[in-house]
Amino acid sequence: MVKLNLSDIIVSDYISDLWSALNPEQRELLSSNFTLQNYKKNEIIYHEGESASYMMCLLTGKVKIFKDGVGGRSQIIRMIKPVEYFGYRAYFAKEEYVTAAAAVEPSIICLVPMSVIMTLINQNSNISLFFIRQLSVDLGIADERTVNLTQKHIRGRLAESLLFLKDSYGLEEDGSTLSIYLSREDLANLSNMTTSNAIRTLSNFSNERLITIDGRKIKIINEEKLKKISKTG
Repeated sequence: MVKLNLSDIIVSDYISDLWSALNPEQRELLSSNFTLQNYKKNEIIYHEGESASYMMCLLTGKVKIFKDGVGGRSQIIRMIKPVEYFGYRAYFAKEEYVTAAAAVEPSIICLVPMSVIMTLINQNSNISLFFIRQLSVDLGIADERTVNLTQKHIRGRLAESLLFLKDSYGLEEDGSTLSIYLSREDLANLSNMTTSNAIRTLSNFSNERLITIDGRKIKIINEEKLKKISKTG
């Protein structure tokens, strides 16, 4: 982990919503107490059961939050994109991590000690509101995904995952290829299905000309039909 000063990275560009709530002294505290960590593809960022000690902000790359279930099968809980915060909920809850996090591709993460965050919270009520908003948004997303992943059929779940990846990470320059290349296993874990079902359903979508597949690259051909499938489940 390499220690950097504020001059080494334009922090305000990455965490402007948090940065703007701070006074000059608090900005100095934050800028003097963050570190940057580079993670390789598939490298674990934190493990389930570890103590939470940092607020994390993804600067570049992509991160998955997941939990191992019965039989070693994983469930992807969230996908993190720049510039989102994660890793701090367990600290506030006074518990160990109930999930794990890993880099989907090479990623750079800004880490701020939770002791510093607590100092800022105690000094500035706007920081408390910031985290209340963050946690509220995350809870709303989690509630919606819980319903969708338990009530929708396989086709609806996979269609929703493809649209979710498109909304989260965007498309490449061609305007149709998803800007994230997940393994079939990760796509299945995101959609709460087995890998074989994900492969079979992707093949069906391809045969129906909803998508085209080139290795891990997925190109969306008929977004409106995918939306219909996702909505009807």
